[in-house]
Amino acid sequence: MYMDDKAPAQSANSRPRRLGTGGQLARALIALAEGKGCITAHDEKPWASITFAGSRHRYTLEFHGDEAVEAGECFIALLPDHEFTIPGFLVADAAVTAVEHTVEPQVLKVTCELLLLEEG
Repeated sequence: MYMDDKAPAQSANSRPRRLGTGGQLARALIALAEGKGCITAHDEKPWASITFAGSRHRYTLEFHGDEAVEAGECFIALLPDHEFTIPGFLVADAAVTAVEHTVEPQVLKVTCELLLLEEG
């Protein structure tokens, strides 16, 4: 999922590692990107208002090659209105904040920010 993911291998007797909210959100973003994007950066900061608590996430995804860039363009169009399913959380805002496109080699780099609020 992450370009620089170096998670240790798990033994047959160990329990699967539980994903935190950032990991769950990353999985949802990769799914929205049709599995054709790669997360190259993630930043998470706590966020709170008088009535809500949560976190703000910034992800950078890269799409390499014609087919992946096409999926990236769809990702850009779909992200703002996508209904995420993160148990116990609500994605209150999702926006693309930067896009870089190079032709040779064909690479689309997308930065997006999401506000995740705790439910209940």
